[in-house]
Order: sequence, then C-alpha cells, then structure tokens
Amino acid sequence: MSRRHLPALRPVLALCAAAAVLAGSAAAAPAATPPATSGTAALDDTYYQGAIGKTGPALQTALHGIIRNQTKLSYSGVWEALKVTDQDPANSANVVLLYSGLSRAKSKNGGNVGDWNREHVWAQSHGDFGTAQGPGTDLHHLRPEDVQVNGIRGNKDFDNGGSPVSGAPGNLTDSDSYEPRDAVKGDVARMILYMAVRYEGNDSFADLEPNDRVNNGSSPLMGRLSVLKQWNDEDPPDTFEKRRNELIYSQFQHNRNPFIDHPEWVESIW
Repeated sequence: MSRRHLPALRPVLALCAAAAVLAGSAAAAPAATPPATSGTAALDDTYYQGAIGKTGPALQTALHGIIRNQTKLSYSGVWEALKVTDQDPANSANVVLLYSGLSRAKSKNGGNVGDWNREHVWAQSHGDFGTAQGPGTDLHHLRPEDVQVNGIRGNKDFDNGGSPVSGAPGNLTDSDSYEPRDAVKGDVARMILYMAVRYEGNDSFADLEPNDRVNNGSSPLMGRLSVLKQWNDEDPPDTFEKRRNELIYSQFQHNRNPFIDHPEWVESIW
C-alpha cells in the first residue's frame, strides 16, 4: 500500500480503536444490580405490607396483627419440629444446642443427663403459661438445650455477668440472671421481643412485656431490656437464625419473627 493512502485510513483506525476501548470498559464494568425480588424486600411487599412505614406503638400493633396468625403445635409436636428447625448444618443427624453450641444426636431428646430438652427462652413461669398451645409451644422461642444447662438457666431473666456455666463455655450466670454465649445473644434478644409482640393478652394468655430489671419472678415480664437491645445490635441475625425463621414460617407455624427480618424494628419500638 502506498503512503498516500494512509491519511485516509487514520480516522477509520481511530474509530476502531475507540470502539475496542469502550467494549473493554463495558466488559470490565460490573453488571447493574437487579432490583430485589425475594427475601426481605419481597416480604415487605407482602407479609409485612401493613407494617411498613410505621414506628413505635403503631408498628408494634401492626406486627402483632400480622404474626398472631399462626398454626399452633402440640407440646409433643415440638420435639419433631426442633429436629428440623435446629438441625446441625454439618451433621443432619444432630441438632445444635442453643446455649452450649454443642451438636447432639436428634435421638437424644429426653429428660436424662446427656439428653437435650425443650428450652423455653421466655421462661414458662413468667406469665404462667406452662406448655399450653400458644406461648408454651411457640417454636420462635423454643430451642434444644442440654438438660443440665437448661436447669441452670431455669427461669432467670437475661443480663450481663456472673460465673461460668458448667457445660456451656462462654455462658455466665448468677442468682437472678443468665448471659448466653456471644454467638446467640442476638438470637435470645429477638426471641424475647417476638414473644412480647406476639402475646398481648388478647388470646387468654398473659400480656408478655420486656422490662429493664431482673428478678421478675412469675410476673409476665422479662428483662433486662436495655441489655437485650444491646445484644440485638451486637449479634445480628446469621444464616442459622434466618434459616430457622424461614422453616418455622414455611413448614410449621406459618408466622415469622419480624426482628430477624428487620432487627432495626427493635429500636423503633423500644
């Protein structure tokens, strides 16, 4: 090719080079994030639709109206449900115990030393509901726990401090309170606050409420609220807790713990 033809080609070559650069940039750029169509966003458009935009007492009232619609289990049915909701992700033959964090065979449910039983995170005596269908069988606050560790927790309120709990590393207790291990502090807080919103005294059971004290005895109160709020902030919902919420909703009770889906609602209400 003669040199006199080169100037005419230069604009064409420049355009090709520019197009190549633009194509490369487009390939390197991250794809635009599609709008959320599942998860919490989808729930906000459906399940929580009546609560979105509300705060304080109005939010609590709206959430109560949503989550009170549930299928109630028998107390014996709780055994089998917990084997599903609390299954060890690493061993399908086991459940994970709430306070100790140990993995134990599903078949070891019972009342003997070495067994696991049904821990009422909102203690049955705080409102005197026992094992009645409703608060006594609500999976959102029932978790597997070692029989002896469960006995040590008893009906104590939740607070920081105390002496180490035998068989449950990272747990502390004293005469009137119990502190769970760090990995489940938020779980405990969200379970307690779920119960306070779900059971408002309009279905033959006591009106359950959190307060900022311990030694609540048989009153339908559970503390310490300021500590529970702190735990909710410090230990956000993890994969295990979210999966559990989904299983309770889809397979058993057909209601959700709203504070797992929206932890920020704790501060909005309390």
